[in-house]
Formats: sequence, structure tokens, C-alpha cells
Amino acid sequence: MAKDDIYAGSRGPAPFEFNERVAAVFDDMITRSVPGYRELIGRLAQLTGHFYRPGSCIYDLGCSNGNFGVQLCEEMADREFRMVAVDSSRSMLDIYDQRLTGLPRKGSIELICGDICDQQLKDASVVVITLTLQFLPLGEREALIDRIYRALRPGGVLLLTEKVVHPDPALDALQQDFYYRFKRERGYSELEISQKREALEDVLIPETIETHEQRLRQAGFRQLDLWFKWFNFAAFLACKEVA
Repeated sequence: MAKDDIYAGSRGPAPFEFNERVAAVFDDMITRSVPGYRELIGRLAQLTGHFYRPGSCIYDLGCSNGNFGVQLCEEMADREFRMVAVDSSRSMLDIYDQRLTGLPRKGSIELICGDICDQQLKDASVVVITLTLQFLPLGEREALIDRIYRALRPGGVLLLTEKVVHPDPALDALQQDFYYRFKRERGYSELEISQKREALEDVLIPETIETHEQRLRQAGFRQLDLWFKWFNFAAFLACKEVA
């Protein structure tokens, strides 16, 4: 696993993007930047296996380099399934495709390079969005969640994981402080933390838990669970009720 040293040297605050350089160090970057990432991916695969229904489709929107997909292949073992994995970064998908080579379930996953907001969605039992909605323009988020709700079968679920902010300024500052402490404990310098923060400004726009829950309820989801929470990271399970 290549080490993430992208922001170790002095550089201008160029906007963050999932380019070839980021793709090459993504696994190191994500595990040192997202608390409980491996646990999240493992549990997401288990939840997907639990809610998946034969003959339906799984969608992984913003699939990056395939960490979830590889874990799902292991989780599903000898169960048949079909998943469409979508990402706008060709560099990420090239790595994903290489990782699938040799896996017995490679044929179960279709990789698509494109905008998740343009992806056709239908007959889904599970939709997974992991740290991706936060990169979409605010005005596009509601429409995507609405489309996901309509595409889900009754009893289907949306598994949404996001970086969040707290509406209380003092608690939000506390969360940020502990998040940067987490990153320092994993070897990131103050320069790296600062430059990464500047690069993500206006690119990654987090929202409050309440905003996410309101959007989900507005789309039609009635059964909601905040099943993972670590300071400013949260994972939601939103289930479409059986008619």
C-alpha cells in the first residue's frame, strides 16, 4: 500500500480531485483519514448481504477503487448477485478492475465510469453511497436521494455514509479537534492537515445529521437508523417500507 505523502511538501491549495496520484495512495489516505473505515466497509458488506434480494440490483455510487466491492465478493461467497459500481474517476476504476481480476465473482460487478447523478437506477434492493454525497453540489443531492428511493424495491435500503458537521459551533469545533488529533496520531503533519483542508474547501461540503435525515424522510424513507457515529462521521440506514 503506497503511502499518502501528497500534501507533505509545500504546495498551493489546488482543489482536491480523485486523479491518478490520489488513486495510487487512496487506501493509505482513506484508512488514515476516516475513523473506523475498515470496520465500516466490512459492516456495509454484511448489511448489503442481509438486505439483498435475488434478481434485484445493488448499486455502489462513488465506488472509488473497489474496497466495498471486494469485501462484498467475500461476504456473498457462493450467493449470486449483481452490482453496478459507478465512479467518475477513471484512475480509481482502473485499479478496481485490476483488483477484480482473478476473483471468482468478477462477473457479478459491472464498472461504469460516469456521473452518479446521471446513472440509471432501477429494481434495486440495496444502494450504497460511501463518503460521496458530500462531493456533490448541494443542489443535486435531493434529486439523487429521490431517484434512489423510487428505484428501491419495497424493503430495500440506502446505506449512506458521510462526513458531517454539528449545528452547535462549540461541539462542531470539538469534533474537528478530535478529527485532526486522529490524523496526527496516524502520522499526518500539521502542514499536511492544513493543506488537505485547504484543498477540500468548497469541494467537500458536509452537512448536519439533521439535514441528512430530513432529506431522507422527505424522499419517503420512514425507517431510519444512525448505525455508526464517530464525532464528525456518520452512517445511516434508510429502509423503504414494504407497501
